[in-house]
Amino acid sequence: MSRISALLLATALGVSAYAPMSGSRISSSRVARSATVEMVKKSVGDLTGDDLKGKKVLVRCDLNVPLDGKTITDDTRIRASVPTVKYLMENGAKVLLASHLGRPKSGPEDKFSLGPVAPRLSELLGKDVTMAPDCIGDGVAECVDKMAEGDVLLLENTRFYKEEEKNVAEFAEKLAANADLFVNDAFGTAHRAHGSTEGVTKYLSPSVAGFLLQKELDYLDGAVSEPKRPFAAIVGGSKVSSKIGVIESLMEKVDKIVIGGGMVFTFLKARGLETGSSLVEEDQLELASKLEKIAAEKGIDFILPTDVIVADKFAADAATQTVSVESIPEGWMGLDNGPEATKMIQEKLSDCKTVIWNGPMGVFEFEAFAKGTFDVADTLAELTGTGCCTIIGGGDSVAAVEKAGLAEKMCAHDLM
Repeated sequence: MSRISALLLATALGVSAYAPMSGSRISSSRVARSATVEMVKKSVGDLTGDDLKGKKVLVRCDLNVPLDGKTITDDTRIRASVPTVKYLMENGAKVLLASHLGRPKSGPEDKFSLGPVAPRLSELLGKDVTMAPDCIGDGVAECVDKMAEGDVLLLENTRFYKEEEKNVAEFAEKLAANADLFVNDAFGTAHRAHGSTEGVTKYLSPSVAGFLLQKELDYLDGAVSEPKRPFAAIVGGSKVSSKIGVIESLMEKVDKIVIGGGMVFTFLKARGLETGSSLVEEDQLELASKLEKIAAEKGIDFILPTDVIVADKFAADAATQTVSVESIPEGWMGLDNGPEATKMIQEKLSDCKTVIWNGPMGVFEFEAFAKGTFDVADTLAELTGTGCCTIIGGGDSVAAVEKAGLAEKMCAHDLM
């Protein structure tokens, strides 16, 4: 069983949202992580009839179902949305459902319309679901004006607007304009800082988690508080200072901890090794030594790479070489794990029953330094297939899994 959970892992560990790797192309997802960590403190189940009766509720669902023409070939995601929608209906809310479907390239495309979803939703809810002509604008407002308590309106594909994925404030405000409060029940897209997931929370209050999202939080809490062992954590990223809370929390729970990314070199320098021009936080050397000492006292297998790929500059076209961590040349910087380190990590993880991964092993945005991260992703995908519980947390890790083409293999959306 695997969960890709960029938003909820911090809450399960009892720490705040993770800081993304410096320079990451998806650092904007930090906003969504923070927003949803706040959101999951209150579930839709905490809202009473008095809170909901007559209120217009925007629900972000994951209705991204596979289609053969206009025929739904798997309605799992639709069925997963039903409990939250029914609860709102039964408590007298006017329910507006928002979702994406597929990857429209430039504006509306009929093959990506959510039209086929409305009839199936109607069957599952036992009530006609009206299909809106758009997700924003006058046409939607007219549909909302006609709604009675308990009615359901399905908005058209949010990704028909490029502003959705760019989280443009004006778009999010228009999407929120027809509602009084917000429910996020789209676990599969919750890690993305889009208009319909994060942007609307600036205009709607309260913003709460739906039953599906809450179920995921409960799952994560159980997986971390009572893990199947051996339990390993992989913590990567650029700086020790941004992961102190994560590392300290994990060392209360894990049997093994793998350190990767730029923070490796702070730990290596704390051991007295030369690190060339690699990223080192000089003011964190004492802390790095302390963390490694605590791990030893607790009997935790503290795993640092044995070799690294170094570059003569921070660039996609940099000259590279693979060296032992004891032989990093002056003027060269480490940007990825070496092959021996990756092999060692794979062996250390091979017997694990629970693995948490937060942060990449290297600068995976550059092809020359992506192999360490992608090999870890491949390993976790294989472990998932053997029954290991793998939890992917943090925007960079999620992005790496998606870039490696493993998201569908590792992310379980059927939580029913």
